[in-house]
Amino acid sequence: MSARSTIARLQFKTLQIPFKEAFRHASAERTETLSVWVRAEAGGLVGHGESCPRSYVTGETIDSARMFFEEHEAPVRTSIHDRATLEAWVGAHATEIDEHPAAWCATELAILDLLGKTSGHPVEAVLSRPALEGRFQYSAVLGDASPEVFRATSERYVALGFKDFKVKLSGDCARDREKLDALRTRPGIRVRGDANNLWDDAAEAIEGIASLDFPFFAIEEPIAPNQYGDLMEVARALDTRIVLDESFLRVQQLAALADHPHAWIVNVRVSKMGGLLRSLAIVDRIRKTDTGLIVGAQVGETSLLTRAALTVAKAAGSSLVAQEGAFGTFLLERDICDPPLMFGKGGVLDASAHDRLTGAGWGL
Repeated sequence: MSARSTIARLQFKTLQIPFKEAFRHASAERTETLSVWVRAEAGGLVGHGESCPRSYVTGETIDSARMFFEEHEAPVRTSIHDRATLEAWVGAHATEIDEHPAAWCATELAILDLLGKTSGHPVEAVLSRPALEGRFQYSAVLGDASPEVFRATSERYVALGFKDFKVKLSGDCARDREKLDALRTRPGIRVRGDANNLWDDAAEAIEGIASLDFPFFAIEEPIAPNQYGDLMEVARALDTRIVLDESFLRVQQLAALADHPHAWIVNVRVSKMGGLLRSLAIVDRIRKTDTGLIVGAQVGETSLLTRAALTVAKAAGSSLVAQEGAFGTFLLERDICDPPLMFGKGGVLDASAHDRLTGAGWGL
């Protein structure tokens, strides 16, 4: 693609891959992927993009994503031909992307892949970002399974050498306490709880979390989204940090965190934020504060979103608190990429072990 060429074709598809086992949390239970897949074609080359619309995160569905794509396909295809025109389009349509972040994400990732393949460079070079290198440490994620399944799964994670855990809470105190007993005496681990907007208000959340008598280093989304004052009340009462996921969808929300930056950790998920460009802009702003960053993932992502999130994690630098995802065929019956991009022993993904990551586009 050059200043005189356009994208020949954009194609919208859905992606459904069964999970090896169901994954459950307070907002949903999933047994397969539910993702958008976009192909961008030009000059005999094909770029690929992925996103995960979630009604309980951004209010989006597959159908709403398809409608957004169909409305914008023609102007996107004819007006974007390089990084500058891509950035200009994102800036000019910021309000629309705010309402349809996952819908745009898959298209943007496909265009970035195509730009990289056209230039012969990885996406990092296309965006003038540092080359992808180093070791990326992932968290173990434990869903709201039965105490027996929870214990068995946690033991497998420990045996693999994981030290960082994210635990989905159910709100059933006895059930959650029994599950947490599997981690309570494990030395050298760090655990954060994810409530998925479980409790009605701050007082109820404080009581519910305190009753678990567990040393969480952070709590994610204990109450309904965007109640920053009440969330600070939870943080103070429990002497913990608050992870913002559903409560942080766009860069303008940083203003709500300015008075107590260290109290917050923002979960940046590429699909939720509306693509890679917007994710990187948020990371760049947060790195200038004391707020922490988690590079998160939607359950059921394939290797393509894992790859895009590596760019974000690299950009996060010392502000990175934790990283999620890279489950590949540990969760999926199959991955869209072969070989899949996934963590190994200890939850580590070593970029040097995947030499294609420095290839053109996403290198997948």
